[in-house]
Amino acid sequence: MSKIAHVKQLIKTRQRQRRASFTAALLIAGVSLLAFYSTAQAATGSILNASYDVTRELFKDINPAFVADWKKKTGESISVNQSHGGSSKQARSVIDGLEASVVTMNQANDIDILADKGLLPQDWAKQFPNNAAPFYSTMVFLTRKGNPKHIASWDDLGKPGLKVIIPNPKTSGNGRYSYLAAWGSVIKTGGTEAQARQLVENLFKNVPVLDGGGRGATTTFTQREIGDVLVTFENEVQLVRQEFGDNFEVVYPKISILAESPVAVVDKVADKLGTRKISTAYLQFLYTEAGQDLIAKHYLRPRSEIAAKKYAASFKPVNLFTVDDVFGGWKQAQKKHFDDGGEFDRIYQTKK
Repeated sequence: MSKIAHVKQLIKTRQRQRRASFTAALLIAGVSLLAFYSTAQAATGSILNASYDVTRELFKDINPAFVADWKKKTGESISVNQSHGGSSKQARSVIDGLEASVVTMNQANDIDILADKGLLPQDWAKQFPNNAAPFYSTMVFLTRKGNPKHIASWDDLGKPGLKVIIPNPKTSGNGRYSYLAAWGSVIKTGGTEAQARQLVENLFKNVPVLDGGGRGATTTFTQREIGDVLVTFENEVQLVRQEFGDNFEVVYPKISILAESPVAVVDKVADKLGTRKISTAYLQFLYTEAGQDLIAKHYLRPRSEIAAKKYAASFKPVNLFTVDDVFGGWKQAQKKHFDDGGEFDRIYQTKK
């Protein structure tokens, strides 16, 4: 090797060494920054609640009420941050690294998935009262003013020519409950599995848009003005009527599904960030009379008898069935209907 070539080789070697040192320094800095962020969260008492789409307004009221209650009891200043999206998308985000100390979902299945990944215990539903569901709702219909299509039942949603807005059952608890409510309405009135499948197939032939979550579906129906009827949670249709006035009409089917909203501390995150005490107290606050009162004000059905009686006029009696009643629980419903290659995939293929 010539002297010039030797010098060039030395220069290249030193450049590679400098780049390697710089990269290592960046990695160390990144790890240090993450550690600082986690420590800062714990030190300031900051927690993140990963929740589903249509609870945005609820937690805007719950969070400051809890913060004030905590301050009064302990003298400590804390903060609660929110993340919202389709329930199943939120569960996936937590699995993928979103550091939510608590989750407040609209179906047990999305918390079971976290348990299966080791983020919290398998018996999470026993950690709080009422199967860890401090409130519940049901699925109802929102139609255009005057209900021009005369929609009254789940059967009506399968009639030809109707446009039904429902979010994607693969990504949204809202969509899953709507699907299961339609299917279960047939079974609970004496129909067969084949008849239930036919209704759901007819229904999804009428769905022009599959939004990723419940709030997206609401926007499609109310602002984009697509569809004749929106199927969504009872609390969501009441909020729509508050915002848009008498442009819409709420229709209660005679039979619908009990839609529980389970909650859980994400143990792995809470322990990592040192937020377990605050996280547990936050979810316990949902069961207090103050929390239950706020829940009922947002048209979510409370567990408290006091709140239920106080807001009885807001909740029309409906014949409700559970996922356990008809489908044998969420795990069985997920496997049969919503896993890849399940009933929903096969049904939706017939639309194409």
